[in-house]
Amino acid sequence: MDAPTLAVWKFTSCDGCQLTLLDCEDELLTLAGRIRIVHFLEASSAVEPGPYDVSLVEGSITTPEERRRIVEIREQSRILVAIGACATHGGIQALRNFADVAEFTSVVYADPQYISTLATSTSISEHVPVDFELRGCPIDRRQLLETLTAFLAGRTPDLPNTSVCTECKRRGTTCVMVADGIPCLGPVTQAGCGALCPAYHRGCFGCFGPMAKPNVGALLPILRINGMPADEIDRVFTTFAAAEPDFAERNPGEPPR
Repeated sequence: MDAPTLAVWKFTSCDGCQLTLLDCEDELLTLAGRIRIVHFLEASSAVEPGPYDVSLVEGSITTPEERRRIVEIREQSRILVAIGACATHGGIQALRNFADVAEFTSVVYADPQYISTLATSTSISEHVPVDFELRGCPIDRRQLLETLTAFLAGRTPDLPNTSVCTECKRRGTTCVMVADGIPCLGPVTQAGCGALCPAYHRGCFGCFGPMAKPNVGALLPILRINGMPADEIDRVFTTFAAAEPDFAERNPGEPPR
């Protein structure tokens, strides 16, 4: 029986999540014996036509061409996995959603009439059905390997749906906010990174986006008590998941500054 096929696609993004796949190195060599990579331009110019068993999609939808292309990829893919903050939440570029893109292009480009872009940066799931999402900027290599091996084993991947705080507890990391007064978004951010920043005595800055039903309102006064000014609170909540309602609408009717 032929090995299942894997395709990796890039939309508006920095390529960091694709590099995470390449960084798997030894594990990728093992997977290469079980799965056939047929489209991955970050690694090889050799491509094969679909259909594809699994497609990993990095990046947000920011142009009319991307909006058309993601529909075609979905039609050709049995399983589609959105990887990274851009693909799952629109990414840093979703800050455009709160501004005038025409004004930006007129300032940046000498001939803006040749620029074809959308007024918004949106997640993959806003355009096509997505089977799984891997959060982060970039994604966590362990979650990526778990997803691919789960597919090969015919089971559902074991992906977390709790907050970063639970990961701090599991690895025995003292809460940086309670013990040291360091502002941290861990209580409202999706787990999956292994609580990387708190382990290095830094507050979480939310690159995995909001957890399910985050209590952002309860966290805001704690951030202020710990010395985070209003403009800094705006910045951390609108960096990696600017378009996500659970983060963007913490002050109803007030856009990010």
